[in-house]
Amino acid sequence: QVQLVESGGGSVQAGGSLRLSCNFRYTIRPYCMAWFRQAPGKEREGVAYITTYGTTSYADSVKGRFTISQDNTLYLQMNSLEPEDTALYACAAHQRSSCRLRAEEYKYWGQGTQVTVSS
Repeated sequence: QVQLVESGGGSVQAGGSLRLSCNFRYTIRPYCMAWFRQAPGKEREGVAYITTYGTTSYADSVKGRFTISQDNTLYLQMNSLEPEDTALYACAAHQRSSCRLRAEEYKYWGQGTQVTVSS
């Protein structure tokens, strides 16, 4: 069982930065943790994942701008934000031994935190 609670969302102007946090509690440590986002009228999109060994992967749309990291908390540092980054961001986790940015593979989800970027 894994419990996830996000924080850190908000409103920012284009070019600004935000850092999202995901506090997690578990009985068995998840192997893979990720951030997803969903904008109104659009499908959920995988943003980045990190494995328990520190391997990371990013969606092309955020490479070079976003950084995922974790210690006892999962983070997403978002720089050079664009209006297209506006979405509800949620952290997710699973305990299987492979990671991909496919939402259907993640068993545990947080409620999400809203990020709004204005031009």
